[in-house]
Amino acid sequence: MRHFLCGWSLSGAEAGRSGRRETCENSCESSACKLEKKKALTSTLPHIRSPCLLSSFLAGLSNMDGQRATASSPYRTFGATAALLGLWLLVVPTESSGQTFTSFHPERRDWVFNHLTVHQSTGSLYIGAVNRVYKLSGNLTLLVSHDTGPEDDNKACYPPLIVQPCSEPLVSTSNVNKLLLIDYSQNRLLACGSLYQGVCKLLRLDDLFILVEPSHKKEHYLSSVNQTGTMYGVIVPSQGQDGTLFIGTAVDGKQDYFPTISSRKLPRDPESSAMLDYEMHTDFVSSLIKIPSDTLALVSHFDIYYVYGFASGNFVYFLTVQPEIPENSMSSSGSSNDLFYTSRIVRLCKDDRKFHSYVSLPIGCVKNGVEYRLLQAAYLGKPGRILAASLGISAQDDVLFTVFSKGQKQFHRPPDDSALCVFTIREINARIKERLQSCYQGEGNLELNWLLGKDVHCTKAPVPIDDSFCGLDINQPLGGSQLVTGHTLFTETRDRMTSVVSYVYNGYCVAFVGTKSGRLKKGRDGNHSNTKQEGETNQDVRGDKSSEFHSKKRISTCRTFM
Repeated sequence: MRHFLCGWSLSGAEAGRSGRRETCENSCESSACKLEKKKALTSTLPHIRSPCLLSSFLAGLSNMDGQRATASSPYRTFGATAALLGLWLLVVPTESSGQTFTSFHPERRDWVFNHLTVHQSTGSLYIGAVNRVYKLSGNLTLLVSHDTGPEDDNKACYPPLIVQPCSEPLVSTSNVNKLLLIDYSQNRLLACGSLYQGVCKLLRLDDLFILVEPSHKKEHYLSSVNQTGTMYGVIVPSQGQDGTLFIGTAVDGKQDYFPTISSRKLPRDPESSAMLDYEMHTDFVSSLIKIPSDTLALVSHFDIYYVYGFASGNFVYFLTVQPEIPENSMSSSGSSNDLFYTSRIVRLCKDDRKFHSYVSLPIGCVKNGVEYRLLQAAYLGKPGRILAASLGISAQDDVLFTVFSKGQKQFHRPPDDSALCVFTIREINARIKERLQSCYQGEGNLELNWLLGKDVHCTKAPVPIDDSFCGLDINQPLGGSQLVTGHTLFTETRDRMTSVVSYVYNGYCVAFVGTKSGRLKKGRDGNHSNTKQEGETNQDVRGDKSSEFHSKKRISTCRTFM
């Protein structure tokens, strides 16, 4: 079987080969290639560690060819606010030929890539795939492959059969990688999969040797959901002490087994019996939150999907999507397609073991009266000098790039209408602070019906709420209904945006956006003095919705980005 991708012509039999690195050339003359051009790119772009190197699951970036986009281009560009951000330039890719790059793909086409992380110092790439974890060099040469599956399993076995025998029928089951995090302080890799109720492994970074595979306690099972894009984790290191792992995950109706969000211990000693234990767990207070069974009685398809997470300052943040709870506690037994979904930002203090600091607010962006509320992807970056000045922040402040689809329905099959937006973490924290101050003044309710099951009035208390406030045993957990609104950079009506990364070069913030059809587009901030550059184009970069390929293109000079 020969597999073709426009921009990446793959030759050679694909089936049955071991993971390999190839040099590919842009070629799109065959009918098979032209058909393949219609396939979609849906994976999340990873972190960019170098301003001269873009590395992603499925797409490599080609050099700009200097051609100009036509006026009939379907991509519409907007300033976040015309007077505020000036002009955000969207660079539209065009067809090209003669470019080469390297690629890597797994032994079997159905063992798709799920996650990628790039080591900040060494540049080594770690890929979490179905049934495998790979370590690659900077030029995509395979260094080590670690098997994670398939194994005999049954999702109904709880505890998993590796702990005690299970009476359920066992079948060969693939292990879908759901989490891949580097613990820099201890030189190890945390890899969590879908097998055995969601067991994790700690692997040595050098050779992927198993340091530990904790599985004997219920705290060790994170979630058996085998769908990617439902779990996210954030490691918070502590100087000279054990670290903390914050985990948010979908639970697929198993709310009695798995918390939707929790903080876990990451001891320096991999053999420690406390590995992945909850930071705190008593009869009265714990470092976790579970979805109440009453919520599932109201909304049978209720779950919380964790799309992105990060740490900034003294806080940990998660970006989630979840169904709305019907008003007046009316049950909803319809399909998930009938539900309204809300994207939310959740914030916790890093050192809060009791989760008293939990705050959740809706997040989205609006353009010309159109609301974009279905979160697709996000990326934490720096604004650069130009964008920072427009936003009224420092170039060293954190900003959050997000991709939303239009509306609040069809989360699992979102509309093609989408928007790229930017939020400043300073603005997000200001909205959260306002919400806290309002509640501690006794105004309104806690507005977290999915968790509390009823309207709980805010309690008035003479408590000073400063920027580092981490909650008390009152007025928590706290929700809200006031939308945290971002600045819309540009929108797309035909080819849904699905992923985003950014970096700063020469004071400019450059964002790369992946789309459903496999395009990789570049946008950057600017001002009216350089609107003539709007005609700059990148070469067309396309991907493959099967997630079979990892590719990289080295940029000969960063000037070609600008």
